[in-house]
Amino acid sequence: MTVLIIGGSGFLGTELIRQATAAGHRTAATFASRPGTAPGVAWHPLDVRDPARVARVIADVAPSVVVNASSGQSDWAVTADGAVRVALAAVEQGCRLLHVSSDAVFSGARLRYDETCLPDPVTPYGAAKAAGETAVRHLVPGGAVARTSLIIGHGRSEHERLVHALAQGTRDGALFTDDIRCPVHVEDLAAGLWEIALSEAAGVFHLAGPDALSRYDLGVLIARRQGLDGGRLPAGRRADTSLPRALDVRLDSSATQGRLRTRLRGAREFLG
Repeated sequence: MTVLIIGGSGFLGTELIRQATAAGHRTAATFASRPGTAPGVAWHPLDVRDPARVARVIADVAPSVVVNASSGQSDWAVTADGAVRVALAAVEQGCRLLHVSSDAVFSGARLRYDETCLPDPVTPYGAAKAAGETAVRHLVPGGAVARTSLIIGHGRSEHERLVHALAQGTRDGALFTDDIRCPVHVEDLAAGLWEIALSEAAGVFHLAGPDALSRYDLGVLIARRQGLDGGRLPAGRRADTSLPRALDVRLDSSATQGRLRTRLRGAREFLG
């Protein structure tokens, strides 16, 4: 089977590639600025703002499955319009599509969000991800949308690098005590995504860990895991800043977990 990972040079993309090649799949991946280093992977430069290029890459690779793990943050042309272009090209080639989305599509107004909850974003990034979800669900009815949360793993995630720098005093900033998410390990997430991608399951899925933690409490766990003094981490409250973002977003992944062999571990377990 040939698989194509859009955004293969990113943190999640790298793990998706590792698991795909380990499973013996012919693997192709795209990059925006610099290809990854995984051996045995066919790398393709791709700007998802270019519809002709998106169509050409997917046609040339002719994959059975496309996983769109790209992210342009709040850049609408990348995160929203890019998702539309990938979906259209996947339909044209008859590929199965799995689109990776985010808990940023939610406002935090509810106690927990399960797979049936409709997006109610409060940030430009969340709005762009919600638009991408909508496009995929309507253009590719047999495809899948997988929402996830804060991705952690092996000290290489953005949040783990931030915690390391804050604990060592090499970077200014603070970890918020009121910004709550459900962290997931990158290996668990990638394994769950491949389970869904290689099945015929359609619709919306949630892949996040069962532990709801503030960024500060998560930071303390990460610091201890890295042998650092968690007591040195500066704390703050997002509510006291002008930074727009949902405060408490807890993804309920229980319905998806019931369909997966992969167990989505909580942060207290994989950082314990």
